[in-house]
Amino acid sequence: MKVSLFITCLADVFYPGVGKDVVEILERNGCEVDFPVNQTCCGQPAYNSGYHKETIDVAKHMIETFHHSDYVVTPSGSCAAMIHEYVNLFKKDKSWKERAIQFKNKTYEFTQFLVDVLKIEDVGASLPRKATYHTSCHMTRLLGVKDAPMKLLEHVKDLEFTSLPNKELCCGFGGTFSVKMVPISEQMVNEKIEHIEETGAEVLIGADCGCLMNIGGRIDRQGKPIKVMHIAQVLNSR
Repeated sequence: MKVSLFITCLADVFYPGVGKDVVEILERNGCEVDFPVNQTCCGQPAYNSGYHKETIDVAKHMIETFHHSDYVVTPSGSCAAMIHEYVNLFKKDKSWKERAIQFKNKTYEFTQFLVDVLKIEDVGASLPRKATYHTSCHMTRLLGVKDAPMKLLEHVKDLEFTSLPNKELCCGFGGTFSVKMVPISEQMVNEKIEHIEETGAEVLIGADCGCLMNIGGRIDRQGKPIKVMHIAQVLNSR
């Protein structure tokens, strides 16, 4: 099975190891992975800020970049959801809308691809730590991916898992929201960390680098001994 990696801006710049983990897991499970070098941002920051016309150029570029890909896999539910949003972006352009639908239908968040396409729930991972999981907003509410991460984590050997209280609450990142609404965002991430501490977890796991960067940054500033890991890092642990 041929898969193209859509790394995303945050993973590329701040979490390159996550991309490496994704590739290694996919290759171990029979995938041939390539990396289209012309890929850019998916356009989500501009789109969420109301710059829809500017986002169209980015969307067209991404559609062209991954045109020949059989499957597109990304370690970000948020960015995968944005690719799906391209269909609405081109609702008045029949030709590009059809191409956007094709792009949407072959684009998957990483855990979604493992469980729903490869039909794999146990990747042979092992992590002897106490952990909890943050469910990111875009991945659960817009992309609709809720069960796949849980199914994969259930099979991680020696992982002591505790569900996060009020897990449906936003962490306060929201892309540009955390920049425009700093006081509100800060209160939201503080509340999220309080709930993480309630679980007694040593590790916070997530599937969106934006959320992990926001929560992890706040944890570091507060000096708390909680490690933040992308789910790909957990699934690639031995």
